[in-house]
This record gives sequence, structure tokens and C-alpha cells, in this order.
Amino acid sequence: MKKTTKQSTKAFLKREIFTKSNTKVRELKGKFYLKLFNNIIAILHADGTLQITNAGWESKTTKERLNSLPNVSIQQKNFKWYLNGELWDGKLTEV
Repeated sequence: MKKTTKQSTKAFLKREIFTKSNTKVRELKGKFYLKLFNNIIAILHADGTLQITNAGWESKTTKERLNSLPNVSIQQKNFKWYLNGELWDGKLTEV
């Protein structure tokens, strides 16, 4: 796991603002957003609910950032992504 992934995940889960390279954690109205290249890929709600999306990008970096989050396991097979063992279209999903 890349250093930026570790740092951004830690900040996101602790609800701390973070910026490094192409990855940011931002807060808006009590929700925290994990952003990659300014695309929201994860939302942490005030009640602890976590939602993820690939924002239309099936890249290795997107997959790595998402896989660092709790209860997220993304695998790729035959150019298709699977979230926790189920075919996933990358749209916003609660995990």
C-alpha cells in the first residue's frame, strides 16, 4: 500500500482534512469526502455510514484507495470490478 493511501485513509477515518498529491480529504456539512483527482470516491457520513464509488475510473490507484477502507474488497476479473464478491458497476454504494 502506498504511503499516500495510508495517510489519506487514516485522515478520512479520523475525519481530518488532508491533502497530498492527487488525494484530498475534505469536510462539508458534517460529511467527509475522500477525493482522488478531485473526484469523490468515498463519503463518510456523520452517523458513520460509508459510501464508495469509483467515479467512473477503474484505475489501479482508485482501487487501492477504496480497498484501504473498512469493509471494502475490490477485485478485478476479466476487466470487471467486484465489490465484496459481487459484480459492481462503480456507482455510489453503501458498504
